[in-house]
Amino acid sequence: PSMAAMAAPPPAEPPVPPGRRRLSLPAVEPLLFLATLSVGLQGPLATQYLWDRLGADHGYIDRNSTDSTGCGDDNATADPLRQEVEALVSHWNLYINLGGFFVSLFSVTLYGPWSDSVGRRPALILPAAGMALQTAIYLLVMYLELHVAFFLLGRILSSLTGDYNLILASCFSYVADTSERQARTFRVAILEACLGTAGMVASIGGGQWRKAQGYINPFWLAFAASLAATVYAAFFLRESVKQKKAAKLFTLSHYKAVYRLYTAPEHPSSRWKLALYSLAFFLIVTVHFGAKDLYVLYELGFPLCWASDLIGYGSAASYLAYLSSLAGLRLLQLCLEDTWVAEIGLVSNIAGLVVISIATTTPLMFTGYGILFLSMAATPVIRSKLSKLVSETEQGALFASVGCVQGLCSLVSTGVFNSLYPATLHFMRGFPFLFGAIILLIPAAILGWIQIWDSKHDYNHFQDASLSP
Repeated sequence: PSMAAMAAPPPAEPPVPPGRRRLSLPAVEPLLFLATLSVGLQGPLATQYLWDRLGADHGYIDRNSTDSTGCGDDNATADPLRQEVEALVSHWNLYINLGGFFVSLFSVTLYGPWSDSVGRRPALILPAAGMALQTAIYLLVMYLELHVAFFLLGRILSSLTGDYNLILASCFSYVADTSERQARTFRVAILEACLGTAGMVASIGGGQWRKAQGYINPFWLAFAASLAATVYAAFFLRESVKQKKAAKLFTLSHYKAVYRLYTAPEHPSSRWKLALYSLAFFLIVTVHFGAKDLYVLYELGFPLCWASDLIGYGSAASYLAYLSSLAGLRLLQLCLEDTWVAEIGLVSNIAGLVVISIATTTPLMFTGYGILFLSMAATPVIRSKLSKLVSETEQGALFASVGCVQGLCSLVSTGVFNSLYPATLHFMRGFPFLFGAIILLIPAAILGWIQIWDSKHDYNHFQDASLSP
């Protein structure tokens, strides 16, 4: 962009109506907690179920065995049958995420801008109900021992209603509707802390529960949590969009609203910042998703050979980073600008992934999880900065686009990391984590460059103002 375009001030945000300044309880956090509890229960357990089913089908795991790791000697990592099962599980994760992405790409960008007109509640009810349907299909697969391809069917049906990405987009839009600009970063961080709290509860409970009673009962809780989220959105959540208006759902105008965010010529300064912040967000979340997809497989394999209870504790430790990042963000905001807090979070993320990539013992693996304690500080900062670049009537369109970016993250992370993992097993099992750490250097550079440019621009503007008569 030209210097004149870069120097153009961002669009002035219209005054917030008094009714939208403060959040009225009941709030959106319980809904996000319930939805994340459902997703958090399903994630690691679905991967373990794929491992057990595919391992049994290929004669690697005894169906009646209580040890699903099939791991325990120095030659386990070189076992061709084991590597075949690991590759199959990794590839099925890829297929399921591919199906979910391509469908939700269109549904999220349809429902998000629509919610700017009709309100946030419809865009929360639909995906919560879709998640309940997905979990019901997963239960049928387990009860009837259907082919694991039905997991893909469940994911596609859920994605037609927006899936979890639409819940995230609508919840963050809800917070943007009801928060002051100055406090928005911390309010977004609180919402992300709900993700961590629910994920931690799901990971500890799911791991122990699966070890004691198998897969069925934890998935019933996931189904109940999705249903509860649907009921909460339908009957208890108050609408945050005060000036609602009728709007058609199936129209191209919703897709155009997302497109205009990045192409509107009247806001050149906002345009290139939106693009750069979105790129940084894409890279960070891609690494988060890619690493999280592989944690369970990495821990199941030699030499860690974790059982389901340790896998639960490990997932809980990874989710604990949401809460520790919230506390760290709050403290660091007292003395640092938000961008530099995000940079510290990226350093924490990079260091933690490097340690995990070389972890060969349980203590070292948990050390890596511990170093990740500020790794989630960057995403709330980016979400907050993005929301401040658009008007109040464009929050749904904005977070729908962020939801698409997040869906693309899921696609790219599974495509890259789940393909990279089996391809690098023969020389370094932790290589994908090291690869992710290197990728995170790019968003660190982007955030630092924008902050330095903004500071220089503000200083020059101040100088020009002081010299003018």
